Amino acid sequence: MRPIPTRARALTAAAAVGVVAATGAVAVATSASAAAGCSVSYSANSWSTGFTGNVTVTNLGDAISGGWRLTWTWPGNQQVTQGWSATIAQSGANVTATSPSWAGSLATNGTANFGFNANYSGTNTAPASFSLNGTVCNGSTGSPSPSTSTSPSTSTSPSPSTSVPPGVKVDNPYAGAKGYVNPEWKAKAESVAGGSRVSNNPTAVWIDRIAAINGSTDSSSNGAMGVRAHLDAALAQGAGYIQFVIYNLPGRDCAALASNGELGPNDLPKYKTDYIDPIAAIQSDAKYASLRIINIVEIDSLPNLVTNVGSNPGATATCDTMKANGGYVQGIGYALNKLGGLANTYNYVDAAHHGWIGWDSNFGPTADIMLQAAQASGNVKNVHGFITNTANYSALKETFFTVGTTVNGTSVRQSKWVDWNQYVDELSFAQAFRAKLVSVGFDSGIGMLIDTSRNGWGGSGRPTAASTNTNVDTFVNESRIDRRIHAGNWCNQSGAGLGERPTAAPAAGIDAYVWVKPPGESDGSSKLIPNNEGKGFDQMCDPAYTGNARNGNSLSGALPDAPISGAWFAAQFAQLMANAYPAL
Repeated sequence: MRPIPTRARALTAAAAVGVVAATGAVAVATSASAAAGCSVSYSANSWSTGFTGNVTVTNLGDAISGGWRLTWTWPGNQQVTQGWSATIAQSGANVTATSPSWAGSLATNGTANFGFNANYSGTNTAPASFSLNGTVCNGSTGSPSPSTSTSPSTSTSPSPSTSVPPGVKVDNPYAGAKGYVNPEWKAKAESVAGGSRVSNNPTAVWIDRIAAINGSTDSSSNGAMGVRAHLDAALAQGAGYIQFVIYNLPGRDCAALASNGELGPNDLPKYKTDYIDPIAAIQSDAKYASLRIINIVEIDSLPNLVTNVGSNPGATATCDTMKANGGYVQGIGYALNKLGGLANTYNYVDAAHHGWIGWDSNFGPTADIMLQAAQASGNVKNVHGFITNTANYSALKETFFTVGTTVNGTSVRQSKWVDWNQYVDELSFAQAFRAKLVSVGFDSGIGMLIDTSRNGWGGSGRPTAASTNTNVDTFVNESRIDRRIHAGNWCNQSGAGLGERPTAAPAAGIDAYVWVKPPGESDGSSKLIPNNEGKGFDQMCDPAYTGNARNGNSLSGALPDAPISGAWFAAQFAQLMANAYPAL
């Protein structure tokens, strides 16, 4: 699913992440999330170049027992330098205060207080709003106040988007809305010891074959509930949004056998009439008008037409065919048209990840072919945004180096791991790719999603400081959060952990961190397993495989005894929990 492309050579800077830590008040939601209700009191004691901030957050919603997080964006150039009673991280103007594992609970009407020192120049304006676990803090559990305060002593926020009437599209469908928890995934998660700690997180429902539309009795992979059953369950839960993965293109996943599909390269008409049309008919039912229906459109497709065709290393005949016959571009265009025209749907197109298209030779051409697919839909506004790192393992943030870091005068881009890539992590890549997409013709309001379901890389293998080694390869290998053998490895990676929990608006240009690949669902079988879903055996899922040009002829890093893609893999789920970061 995740081929590594050819390299290109140029140099650019990536955003650095500053982190200050202390002792605990705010962290990531796991087993419970804040309901629509929280308030924040903020004050700042300022002097000419710095200030001390004090924050008190009150949870007016459901009790939080699995950790919680408070986020805000500075309106100026404020930079946190030290914090206490919270772990505070800042990326650009975006700040996140999180709790340690021992202080992750916050009862209804419970409060927590933390503080920090910061630098600034010019005017020290207070943040316009704060969000608790993705819910904007407006000071009440009912209808929010229409006003927004930016006084230095208190700060409230505009109305959360849940107040928008059905049928009116919002800028960020994740903001202020409760996500749908798939009961089938929830049951599987809770069948593994400790799974209840994360089983209430929203995950996407994969519609990976025609039979999945109406559901089936075959629960070997993605379950028996059909699209309508999931939508009904979302209504019963009182969910604000539900996520579907549209994933059944003709000649699907032309570069990886593990996720091949049921439709042949020339089955575009069947894709339209038997797959997309029925999904659109169900999603357009007025019964579901109150739900924000988020469609993640065709994983691992358009980037393949850039990196795995022609004379590129790892090119395949099927990818060449799909580029020549237009099946991917026209198929995605059709899906965007049918689904994007509905009043309450939001299309996010898959945009690979930094370890796939982060080179100049792939970056621009991939944006261009995505524009072609959007134009094929009849209106580029049928695309609400894009998603990166779907079903992959790339670290959200490389804490201890950026693309601009040098070691003894040598750029980290020259290391074997980075291999001249322009990016070293997903957040910097997603933000840069968003800007590129806007520059080629997409709407300036598009938002990005990042799949963080398996990119936490916690546990004993996680580095705690930058390496002091003066050899660039050793420095990068000892400093990197991503512990894979090679960035081109994508199948059931050993040592991986759950990443950031699903969160709305966590950073500039990012609509949400999401769990689109449900943790514990296999990437592919570690040996050939006959099945009726068209899913083959890819050697990259074999732990003994010694690699190919796409992964630098390295070991695959895959876990043993894996079932076919989409099937439940309990051993992997247990490992993901053990290596979660933030820790459970």
